[in-house]
Amino acid sequence: MTMLEKLLLPEIRELIHNREFDTLRDSLNRWLPADLAQLITDLSPHEEIVAFQNLELELAALTFSRMDEGVQRKMIHVLPESEMRRILNEVAADDRTALLEGLSGDEVERMLTLLTPENQRLSRSLLSYGEGTVGRLMTPDFIAVREEWTLKQVLDHVREVGKDCETLNAVYVMDGQHHLIDDIPMRSILLSSPDSIVRDLMTWQFVALLVTDRESYAVQQFRKYDRTVLPVLDRRGLLLGVVTVDDVMDVAEEVATREIHKFGGLEALDEAYIATPVLRLVRKRASWLIVLFLGELLTASAMGLFEGEIEKAVVLALFVPLIISSGGNSGSQAATLIVRALAVGEVTLRDWSKVMRRELISGLLLGVVLASIGFLRITIWSLFSGIYGPHWLLVAFTVAVSLIFVVMWGTLSGSMLPFLIKHFGLDPATSSAPFVATLVDVTGLVIYFTVALFVLRGTLL
Repeated sequence: MTMLEKLLLPEIRELIHNREFDTLRDSLNRWLPADLAQLITDLSPHEEIVAFQNLELELAALTFSRMDEGVQRKMIHVLPESEMRRILNEVAADDRTALLEGLSGDEVERMLTLLTPENQRLSRSLLSYGEGTVGRLMTPDFIAVREEWTLKQVLDHVREVGKDCETLNAVYVMDGQHHLIDDIPMRSILLSSPDSIVRDLMTWQFVALLVTDRESYAVQQFRKYDRTVLPVLDRRGLLLGVVTVDDVMDVAEEVATREIHKFGGLEALDEAYIATPVLRLVRKRASWLIVLFLGELLTASAMGLFEGEIEKAVVLALFVPLIISSGGNSGSQAATLIVRALAVGEVTLRDWSKVMRRELISGLLLGVVLASIGFLRITIWSLFSGIYGPHWLLVAFTVAVSLIFVVMWGTLSGSMLPFLIKHFGLDPATSSAPFVATLVDVTGLVIYFTVALFVLRGTLL
């Protein structure tokens, strides 16, 4: 909410409490839908209902479409049925589908009974497409023309039917069997002579989505071709609808949010953080925490294997946090880079060997950098104190060599684990940073004490 809107919020509340509805209506209906959606979220439950009911129908529908899912669900339960019927029938088809697919079966049927027969048929048709497919995103309202039309006919047709279309960025040329044969930007039509023929502007090249394509694929296509709207076809090439960039941006945000949640070591939230009940939030976080905790128990087991070495050379225990954190951090970095690269299509499964070579080299160089710093640190400290004992040079060498191997192992495991997970058809984001760190913690200890056994045998060990 902007600063101006924050200043107006107390005035809106005062108008509601004083029941000055004429002034309230005049004020609210000058706001933009996105700002109204935020305003209503910031009001109390009673205030938000009063404010929403004082909006003009078209503005109310646009505002409803821009509300968070949690607020929308609350609205459908508290608004009078007559009001909900008006709103649902005014909301764009794709926005209505987004609302319905988040409801339970009984709630969906209740909402469908509020729709006109035509809107009910349309909503049932869109809901029949698989969850997560382009069919759930599309709107069936678009401008279709014929290749033999003049541009004057096209513009007359746009004026006649364009009011119901979500976007007028392009018109779609269809043949006699309703197959899409081209799309023409509205800019080209407006800048051409009205007497020109549609066929004269056609390039016979267009980008389209299939109704069964996954939403994630749609995001890639919009990004690749830098489009604001794309047509949606069935497998026969029939034009069914269009998908606009605002819907794709919502999908991209949801996908990114799920991946961030998974990569942070928790199950993806179904609602906004504030709207998620505390117990559900705990449940989402507890499962991964338990898995990671059990994994970290292996760290204690690993240290137990080298209990004798630690008793002989207690100084080794001082560097355990340094070793395992360096490995975990390098692994987390590598996993983050590769998961993101896989998500945006920068690398594919076929690139695993190339990535392995790059990460081995990167891990070696990073390990050398950290090893040099660690070696220098132990050397400087030993010049002024005897904290590391008479064999400090061997201890420094042990730490340095261990850092090189542990960092290399961290980058290798962190980069390869997403490929392995994706190979089995799972989400690479599941290889979360905490999971990689836990894996490298355990193995890093084994590497560290194995190196110590070789370097310090006959001296400290």
